[in-house]
Amino acid sequence: MKKRFYALCTVCLVICGILSSCNEGPYRIQDGVIVFPEPSRAPGQTDMLSFAASPLDTVRVGFIGLGMRGPSAVYRFSYIDGARVAALCDLEPDRVDSSCRILSERGLPPASRYSGEDGWKRLCESDDIDLVYICTDWQSHVDIAVYAMEHGKHVAVEVPAATSVADCWRLVDTSERTRRHCMMLENCVYDFFELTTLNMAQQGLFGEILHAEGSYIHNLSEYWDDYYGNWRLDFNRSHRGDVYATHGLGPDCQLLGIHRGDRMDYLVAMDTKSVIGRSLAEERMGKDSFANGDQTTTVIRTVNEKTILLQHNVYTPRPYDRMYQVVGTKGYAEKYPYPGYSFEPDQIEDSIRSYDDLSSHSFVPDDVRDALMEKYRHPIVKEIEEKAKKVGGHGGMDFIMDYRLVYCLRNGLPLDQDVYDAAEWSCIGELTSASIENGSKPVRVPDFTRGAWDKLDGLHFALVK
Repeated sequence: MKKRFYALCTVCLVICGILSSCNEGPYRIQDGVIVFPEPSRAPGQTDMLSFAASPLDTVRVGFIGLGMRGPSAVYRFSYIDGARVAALCDLEPDRVDSSCRILSERGLPPASRYSGEDGWKRLCESDDIDLVYICTDWQSHVDIAVYAMEHGKHVAVEVPAATSVADCWRLVDTSERTRRHCMMLENCVYDFFELTTLNMAQQGLFGEILHAEGSYIHNLSEYWDDYYGNWRLDFNRSHRGDVYATHGLGPDCQLLGIHRGDRMDYLVAMDTKSVIGRSLAEERMGKDSFANGDQTTTVIRTVNEKTILLQHNVYTPRPYDRMYQVVGTKGYAEKYPYPGYSFEPDQIEDSIRSYDDLSSHSFVPDDVRDALMEKYRHPIVKEIEEKAKKVGGHGGMDFIMDYRLVYCLRNGLPLDQDVYDAAEWSCIGELTSASIENGSKPVRVPDFTRGAWDKLDGLHFALVK
C-alpha cells in the first residue's frame, strides 16, 4: 500500500513539475526564464555559414510588392551592372504598369508582368529568375520566401523577414535544405557612418566593445495612410513588443560578431501604455484596444557578457533616431543627434590630431572626426560611394545594399547577411512580446545556428581576390 502511495506521489510531483515549467503558447517557462523551442536540424541538412552559391553571370531579379519600397528598388537595380529586372508582381496591375515605366524610361528591356492573388506564385515558379526580391507586407514575407526557395530561387526579403520565432525557423530550415540564400534587406548596416564605425571597430580603435545601442524612433503619423489596407497599424494593434527592431539591432550585431564568435543569450523588455496608438485605432479603425506600447525598451545580454539596448517608438513626436551608440574600452561613437567620436588620446595617431589636449571626456573636434572617417572609410564604400549617392535610396545605403547583393551572387561569394542574421534580428518581436506579457521575465534567444555560433571569427565582407 505504501509503495502505491509513494508511486502516486512521485507521479503527481512529476506532473506538477511539468506544469510549472510550461505556459500556454509557443514557449515554456523554465526556472523563471521563457524558452522557445529549438528544433533539431533534419538529417542531411547542414548550416549556411559562409555559404557560397555558384556564380551568376547576370542576376535575373523578380520583384514582388510594388507599393511603397518596391518601385525604388526597381529603380536602383536599373543602375546595377550585371543585374536585370526580369519580372514584376503586385496585387494591383496598375502598380506593375507603373514600375514597368521605370524600365522603359531607363531604356531597359521590359519585364514579365504578374498580378492578382496568385501572381507571386507564378513569378516564383518562373524559370528565368535567379533572385526573388520581396517588398510586401510583413506577414506575407515568409510564405513567399519559402515558396521561392523551394522553387530554386535565392531570396532577398524586406525587414522584418519574419514576425514569429516559428517562422524564423521556417526560413532557416528552408534555406539550409534548399541551399538557397535568404538575405534580409537590412539597409542600415550599409549607412556610411555605420560602415565606417564598423571598420574602426574591426581595426581595434574602440578597444573591446562592451555595449551597443540601437533604435527605431520614427513618428509615422504622416505615413499611416501609405500602408496598403492599413496593414502596419493593424499589425501593431494586435502585437506587443519591439515589432521593428532590425534597423537598430543589425549594426549592433555586426559590431559584436553575433553568431560570428558571440551570440545573444537572453533579453528582457518592457513598454509604456498605448496612448497615441490607441487613439489611432479609435480614429482610423473604430477599435478601443491597441497592444503595442507607445515606447518599448529592450536589453539584451550576450554569451560573451556584452549588452545591447534597443528602443521602438513610431508614435510620439520625436526627431528620427536610430541611436547607434558604441561603447568600447578605449572609445565611443554615436550617430544621433549629431555624429561624433570620443577616444582615449593615444588611440588617435599624431598625423590626425589637431590638438594636443584631446580628452576622452568630450567628442573629438569636427576636423579630427572627419579625418578619422576618411582614414577608416570602409573599402566597399570607397568602391561605390559616388554612384550610391547619385542613385540614392536613404542617402545611398539602399544602393550599396543592392549592389553588394548582386556583387556576391555574380562572383559566387557568401552574402554580407545570411539567413541567421534574418532570423536573429527578426525574432526580437515575439521574444519581447513574451517578456512583456510575463512581467518582463528574461527570454532565452534561440540559437538559430544550432551550436555553430562560434564557428566564424567576426564579420567579413567577401571580396574577389
